[in-house]
Order: sequence, then structure tokens, then C-alpha cells
Amino acid sequence: MYQRLLDLPLDQSVLLFGPRGSGKSTLLRESFAQEHCLWYDLLDPVEESRLSAEPQLLLKETHGARKSTTHVIVDEVQKVPKLLDVVHSLIEDPATRHLRFMLTGSSARKLKRGGANLLAGRALVFSLHPFSALELGADFNLFETLAYGALPGVVNAKGSQSKKRFLRSYGLTYLKEEVQVEQLVRQLDPFRKFLQVCAQCSGKIINAAAIARDVGVDEKTVKNYYSILEDTLLGFHLEAYHSSVRKRLSLKPKFYLFDTGVQRTLMGHLNLPLAESTSAFGELFKSFVVNECLRLSQYAENDYRFFYLRTKEGLEIDLVVERPGLPLLLIEIKSGTQVGEAHLKSLRTLGSDFPGAECVCLARVLRAQETAGVKILPWLDGLKHYFALETGSE
Repeated sequence: MYQRLLDLPLDQSVLLFGPRGSGKSTLLRESFAQEHCLWYDLLDPVEESRLSAEPQLLLKETHGARKSTTHVIVDEVQKVPKLLDVVHSLIEDPATRHLRFMLTGSSARKLKRGGANLLAGRALVFSLHPFSALELGADFNLFETLAYGALPGVVNAKGSQSKKRFLRSYGLTYLKEEVQVEQLVRQLDPFRKFLQVCAQCSGKIINAAAIARDVGVDEKTVKNYYSILEDTLLGFHLEAYHSSVRKRLSLKPKFYLFDTGVQRTLMGHLNLPLAESTSAFGELFKSFVVNECLRLSQYAENDYRFFYLRTKEGLEIDLVVERPGLPLLLIEIKSGTQVGEAHLKSLRTLGSDFPGAECVCLARVLRAQETAGVKILPWLDGLKHYFALETGSE
């Protein structure tokens, strides 16, 4: 069993978001004693149908719960958004004010679309991600993670064939449960094609016009597709950095999928071997490290803000990290086991434009090095150092 880095408060109500299969339900089962919980699993069609027809049942059954009940858990609350209004009333009700509500969701899309009550100020919001390298500890395998990702279903699967089967099923489940059933798109075939193209472009600057041509839709539809992925927690936009917010917003973002295994599944590359020193390996490694940085920062609740930087001349820095009270952090990510001067050109050139910034290269080197103000660190050591987290794996 692996201990998650997310530390959920037991004495407050919580909205816990995370992509399907990231382990939200498991985390709650491990955190709360079943005999003290009133549990609603909305992935159960019977339960979903029952509460969809009469959301007030949640109110009635909560009022009728055993005196020993301390928590009410509603799993995948986006299935019945109206329940959030009921939870709101229960939080305000003196008779049930002692209870804490734990609500999970794998999609904010339906909640936003329905104008759902998101309990602002009445519930803390957290995110859960696939396993981090720090959570897996000694069981972490970089090559396995780049090839198949780190969703709990993959990590717990025995053998590569089982991992592939899980991932293919995951892709189909996403299309069926999150997209088709919720009617997020009018036509599924163009969206399916978009997923493949998006996976191929993961970690690159979005070129909506080119993607629209490849998929056979207009640019507005492509932008809507990306927002669906972000709302269903399958990826995130990484904005371009500029000290001026106005200029920052005028530059095109990148988009990263949340898991390398899902990325390779959508690309149709699960049966292709991963070879070091190839561009595919390097891109997956960069995507993996970027995801690690962002998810560890969320778990640490350090309010870091992440961007990328690219000049008209083609110089690029993978991550620009704004850290409250600390110098700007510039991170270059390299998948090689050796880092030469050519690999540091962007850091050296652009780093001089940000006096006081800390310049770091995270790579698969064995030992830390420093050359002319640039730190070259083993990637895992860099994650531990800059994001101040300790492994909690068992």
C-alpha cells in the first residue's frame, strides 16, 4: 500500500477532484472508518438514478443517520449536480452542522454547465493525481512509468499486458462515461480523432488551426475540445511567461496530458518499445517531470505558479516557476544521462534576463553539478529539493 502525499483534513468539508481512476475513492476509504460514514457511490446506476429523481433523499437520509455518523461521502458528485445544493443546506443546518461532507468528482464540466453550487467558502477544494514517484518510493520505475503511466490501476496491474489492457479500457471508459453519456460533444468521431492528435502534440505549443485541419473541425471546436479535457481533468494548459500579464495572455499556451500512459494509449503507441536517446523518450520524460512538479506543488499547497518561456528566436525554458517570497525558478528538463554546454544554451541566455533567478537543469545525471551559475541535478533530487516534499511510501 502506498501512502498518498495529499493530506486531507478530517475536520472540514472537502471537494476532492481528480481524473477517473486516480484513487479518490480508495483514499477516502483509507481515511475514514466505514461505520462512521454515510456513503453514496454515484457510479452505481441505481444510486445515481435514485438521487437524480429525488435529490432531497440525501437531506432526509442524512437527518436520519446514526448518531455515530461523522462524515457524509458523495462519490462522483458531478453525476447529480443538484446534490450540491442539498449539501449546502445541510452544512448550514444547525441539526447537521457537526457533520463533514467529502465530495469527489472527476469532471467539473457538468458542474460548470449546470451552474452548480460549488460550496464556495464552505468546503475546501483539493486535487488527487496519479501516483507520484515520491509516493511509489523504491517501487518507482522510470521506464515503466514513461511507458504506462502511474494511475493506480496500472501500478497495481501485474505485467505489461495487464497494464496495456487497463489503459485501453480506460480510454474507452473515458469516451463512454465522461464524454458520450454526459453529451459533452455532438459527434464522437471527430473528438476521438482530436484525442489522438492532442496526445501527439502534448507538451507543445497549441496550434489550433493545424489541429482543426487534421481533425476536420473548426478552430472554435478545437478550443472547446481542449476545455473538455481540462474540465474532465485529463490535462492542463501551461501559459507562456511574461512579466506583463497583458502580454502573457496574448501568447499561445502549451497543453500537457496528465499521464504518460494515457498519452501513449491515445497515440496508439502502447505496443511500441521506448528507446532512450529518441525524441519520443525525451518528450515523455519532459511531460512526466512537468506533471510531477505541478502535482507536488499542489500537494504542498505552496501557491507556486507555472509557465513556459519561448523566444521568437526559438530559445525555450520548460518551466518558469513563480514562488512567493523566493527567486524566480527557471527549469530546463533533459532526458539524457549527460548534460553538455549545448543543453544549457537557453538557460544561460535567458537566465541573464532575470537577475536573481535560480537556473536549474533536471536530468538523468547520477550526481549534482554546477557550472557557471546553472545547477544540474538528478531529476528526483531536484523534485525533492524544490518542492519540499518527503516520500510517504510504505
